[in-house]
Amino acid sequence: MTAPDRAAVAGGSVEELETAQARLRQAVTDYLELRRALGFRLERAERLLAQFLTYLDEHAIEVITTEVVLAWAVLPADADPRWWDHRLTTVRLFAAYLHMLDPRVEVPPAGLIRCRPLRATPYLFSDTEIAALIAAAGNLRHPLRAATLQTLIGLLAATGMRIGEVIALDRTDFDALAGTLIVRDAKFGKSRLVPLHSTVVAALEGFLRRRDDLLPAPSSPALLVSLRGTRLRYINVWRTVHDLTARAGLKARSSSCRPRIHDLRHSFAVATVLDGYARGEDVHALLPRLATYLGHADPKHTYWYLSAAPELLALAADRLQTRGRLQ
Repeated sequence: MTAPDRAAVAGGSVEELETAQARLRQAVTDYLELRRALGFRLERAERLLAQFLTYLDEHAIEVITTEVVLAWAVLPADADPRWWDHRLTTVRLFAAYLHMLDPRVEVPPAGLIRCRPLRATPYLFSDTEIAALIAAAGNLRHPLRAATLQTLIGLLAATGMRIGEVIALDRTDFDALAGTLIVRDAKFGKSRLVPLHSTVVAALEGFLRRRDDLLPAPSSPALLVSLRGTRLRYINVWRTVHDLTARAGLKARSSSCRPRIHDLRHSFAVATVLDGYARGEDVHALLPRLATYLGHADPKHTYWYLSAAPELLALAADRLQTRGRLQ
C-alpha cells in the first residue's frame, strides 16, 4: 500500500499520516531512552516495537487502541500463546507511557491472553550429573570444541554465572593472579567481580594453554571461542548442551522439569545454601552475599532459585525446630 493509499484509508492527508508516524517513532525512542536510564536493556522490546510501528504504518493506523494491539500481538497465528502474551505486554507498557502524552491512546488491560506459566520447574543437577555432562562434552569430535564446552559447563556449574555472561567474557576479564573474573555490562547494565576457587583458576589456565596450542590467533578477544575463532553464539551453545544432556543420560523428571543449561545456575545457588547449612552457617546472612555473587538486583530473585529444593525446606524446618528446643 502506497502512502496516498494509506492516507485514504486513514481518512487524512499524506502529510497528516506521516506526521503521526513520525510522532510515534519519536515516542518509541523517548520511551526506550527513559527505561534504559532506569537500568533496562530492552533489545528485544526495541525490535518488537519497531515491528509494531511497521504494522501501524502498513494499516494506516494513527492512534493505538486495544483492538489494534491485540490484532498485532497474536501474530503469527500458529505461535505459542506465551509469545503472544510477551508481544502484548511489550506494547502495553509502551501504550501506558504514551497514554500520558496522548489520552486517545488505549492501554490494553492485563490478562487479555491466557497462557501457561513462563517458569519451568528447575532441574537441579547433582555433582554426578554435572560430571557426566562434562565428560560427554569431552567426547565431542574436535578437541578445541570439546575443551571449550567442558570449560563453559564447568564455569556455569562452579560460579552460577548466566550463560550470556560467560559467552561475553573476554580473555582480559580473567585475572589468574587475583583469581577473579570481571562480568561487564551484565543484566541491568551492572558489572561485578566474581571470585574463583583455586581449582577453577587452575582449570581456566589449563584451558587457555590448550586453546593457544589449538588456535594461536583467534579473531575474537573472547575467552571462549568457536572453531573459527569467533565468540560463541547462544543458540549454538544451547543446542550443543541440549544434545549433551541426552548423551550424558540425563532425563526429564517431569513434563515441566527438564535439564536445561540455565538450571546449572539454579543448581549452584541451591548447592551453596546446602553447603552453608552443612557447615552450620547463618544461612539468612548468607543469602544477600549469594544474591550479590549471582548478580541479582533484588534478593527475592535468589529466593526463587531456592524455592524448588525440598532439601532446603527440610533443613530450614530442622533448624527452626532446633532453635525452638534451645530456647
